[in-house]
Amino acid sequence: MTDIIVLSDPRVAAVPLDDCAEPLVDIRDTPELLLDGRLADGPGAYALTRSGVLDRLLRAQRRLPAGTRFLVVEGYRPPGLQRVYFEEYSATLRAAHPEASPARIQELASAYVSPPEVAPHVSGGAIDLTLCTADGTELPLGTEVNATPQESADACRTAAPNIDATARAHREVMWRALTSAGFVNYPTEWWHWSYGDRYWALLSGQRAARYGPVELPDGTGASAEPA
Repeated sequence: MTDIIVLSDPRVAAVPLDDCAEPLVDIRDTPELLLDGRLADGPGAYALTRSGVLDRLLRAQRRLPAGTRFLVVEGYRPPGLQRVYFEEYSATLRAAHPEASPARIQELASAYVSPPEVAPHVSGGAIDLTLCTADGTELPLGTEVNATPQESADACRTAAPNIDATARAHREVMWRALTSAGFVNYPTEWWHWSYGDRYWALLSGQRAARYGPVELPDGTGASAEPA
């Protein structure tokens, strides 16, 4: 992974935080965007994102080819849920690689699930999404959203060579639209894009992150100010 900065890299955690206090907003209130229900939770946290992220996502969608739309799979993720995901995946990796050091497990896990302390999703700055037709039919992107490196033979990496020309073209369409709106991609996951978080700040040369972790009151999906 020497060519990829993973989220466990100390440089990510070292990025200062200067939260701009933008609220979380509900994507379901924006009919221009399609929201998939595969990761829907009762409180609706998956449908939340920072207002600045939503604005940029709409800007990016306007740059897509005619007849193509984004299909959002997940936005905000509560810190507690992020920790559960990270610990479960780390346990799977420890079982598969009993010889690996804790630092190596942290690095391997970070290629697929972000460490909770720096996770873009808990800041409300990350979006997992794919492409679809105007009627919501998903387009081929080479793997399913959230495919693991193991099950996809690393085809989940954005620049993976082992995908066909159609999937590669669709990934390039996403890349052009989203980068033009200010997002950065996590290169081990073609579907993961973020703005305002620590990873974004590091890759885009910003002095500080705009968004820090957000805790929702009583575990609800209501808007909340950053913790």
